[in-house]
Amino acid sequence: MTTSAIEDLSRRRGAGAGWLITALGVAQICSWGSLYYSFPLLAEAMRLDLGWSKPQIYGAATLGMALAGLAAYPVGAAIDRGRGRYVMGGAAVAAGLLLVAWSQVSNVALFYVVLAGIGCLQAANLYEPAFAVITRRVGAGGARRGITALTLWGGFASTVFIPLIQLLIDLFGWRGALMVLGAINIVVCGGLYFFAIDPKKDHPVPVREPHEPLPLTGRKAVAWAVRRPVFWALMVAFIAYAAAFSTLTFHLYPLLLERGLTAAGVVAVMAVIGPAQVAGRILIWVFAPHAPVRSIGSIIVIIFPLAVIGFAWAPAEVIVIAAIAACYGAANGMITIVRGLAVPEMVSREAYGSINGILVAPMNLMQAASPLAAAWLWSITGGYDAVLIAVGAGALVLCIGFWTAAALARCVDRRSGEYAGASQKKSSPPI
Repeated sequence: MTTSAIEDLSRRRGAGAGWLITALGVAQICSWGSLYYSFPLLAEAMRLDLGWSKPQIYGAATLGMALAGLAAYPVGAAIDRGRGRYVMGGAAVAAGLLLVAWSQVSNVALFYVVLAGIGCLQAANLYEPAFAVITRRVGAGGARRGITALTLWGGFASTVFIPLIQLLIDLFGWRGALMVLGAINIVVCGGLYFFAIDPKKDHPVPVREPHEPLPLTGRKAVAWAVRRPVFWALMVAFIAYAAAFSTLTFHLYPLLLERGLTAAGVVAVMAVIGPAQVAGRILIWVFAPHAPVRSIGSIIVIIFPLAVIGFAWAPAEVIVIAAIAACYGAANGMITIVRGLAVPEMVSREAYGSINGILVAPMNLMQAASPLAAAWLWSITGGYDAVLIAVGAGALVLCIGFWTAAALARCVDRRSGEYAGASQKKSSPPI
């Protein structure tokens, strides 16, 4: 197949990917809502019913998130091999069955086993595998629009599912709520992932001349990527982001109470973050649809240390703190797009799932450990001042790491005359 024929076929398949994006978007709302945002509500209902302590319950969530980090690479590698339909569809069904099993637990050991399984399956059901599926379908060059659109869908997960889950708990108790969530995963998520992901419609692979190197895949692609400084700069940036984001996500409520806001005021502030994430993604969609991701990210990361300063020093007024939370939420929404596009635009256009899986694995591990570390720091110091200092330091590392990655990617662009990730000379792999 000639290059022009491949480009024409790619455009036609990209234009016909609307059903895939819509199906993945609906499924992502349900996956995020049932597997991620449901936990705090269900945990509190379990604590009141079973008398378990918060550390017992949240320790299981930490274990699950850690295992999600370990599962990221094999999931990405499987999607690179064209198995996205079975990986995501099968994981959704398995997650639904584990949610049903969760509804029947009455001892801590079984609870930990179930949450460990759900954590592993998150690696196959949330954004990263969906990004890999989109990239495989439309090609690395056409993935930006699809990934941005998918994050717009996913941004509504908390808005839809938090009130739904609370309603289910009120009507049926936490056990009944889990059974409904399990059915949603099996029927809605499993069905949509299976029927929407079609390997036959994946982006065509160009036919290479005999003297041209074969595209890198799997472990070879990862081995090539880890020899590039830009990969490590991105990893440092994303690990620092995970630490800051996870800490604020789990501790923002008590932190703002300690700052002097009322419980109603804190809820009002936190309600701003979800819509702000969607608004931030729309800003990129409208005003920067073709801007290099390194340029977008270099601006966005500045917001995080400024937000931490605001949470620490701004007057304890709901309107002021809500405005800071809106900026923080918008930055979070936009950084999700940056994370999804960083590999094809700054590292390599080949083996997206494998390389991205290795890149986000330590990020997921940090996301699991940070809330517990912050709680430990709070218990030692007796307040959130030290926690905010640590989060602020993480935000600064995020800035330095991403700026370094952007500078390295810009140097490659200058040498090759195209985005990092595009093919270089025939004698060397694409970057």
